[in-house]
Amino acid sequence: MSLISIPIVRDVLEESNARAAENRAIFDQHGIFVVNIMSSPGAGKTTLLEKTIPLLKARGLRAAVIEGDITSTLDAGRLAPLDIPVVQANTEPFGGDCHVGSHLVQAAFKHLPMDALDFLFIENIGNLVCPAEFYLGEDRKVVTLSLPEGEEKPLKYPLMFRECHLCLLTKMDLAPYLDVNPNHFEENMRTINGNLDVIRVSVKTGDGLGKWVEWLLKRG
Repeated sequence: MSLISIPIVRDVLEESNARAAENRAIFDQHGIFVVNIMSSPGAGKTTLLEKTIPLLKARGLRAAVIEGDITSTLDAGRLAPLDIPVVQANTEPFGGDCHVGSHLVQAAFKHLPMDALDFLFIENIGNLVCPAEFYLGEDRKVVTLSLPEGEEKPLKYPLMFRECHLCLLTKMDLAPYLDVNPNHFEENMRTINGNLDVIRVSVKTGDGLGKWVEWLLKRG
């Protein structure tokens, strides 16, 4: 079995990376800064985008979202009132993959006004494992980790934190009610990736959102 599966896995990754390289060339051509946002389900990716997009628009910056889900358009529906381009990328027709693939990104941006964008956010499917394995052509990988998930998550899912450039430690407003220590989250993250940027955020109170936007602007 292993002798058969290894070439298959290699072929899948090579094809994915080839499409990602094509995506990267097109993003560069249009001057779009692309962020791949990943997390486990319920960590707050969509809510983060609901708060982030208006802050970017207030600075005259144009953004779009590729919304990844196995099925449904629930999150895309939440972003629609922001009056930005949103393209739904569901994986159920392709077997229900637990990550957004570079081929879906390639199909999605054909429906976006590429010449009229500064930022493109790819909201990946909720999963702390397989989305980290795939390059989509993005500039930066960002993981959101919420306090209720527990301090040990970076140690249990190291690839995600090893591959990402930034971790947004979310739901900080819950800190007084949880038996967790935000410092321990950061210590565990940096055990995995000493270069990982960390910003503590509460979308409910707005704390940290300014730092997050500044992080985007410095890199975009």
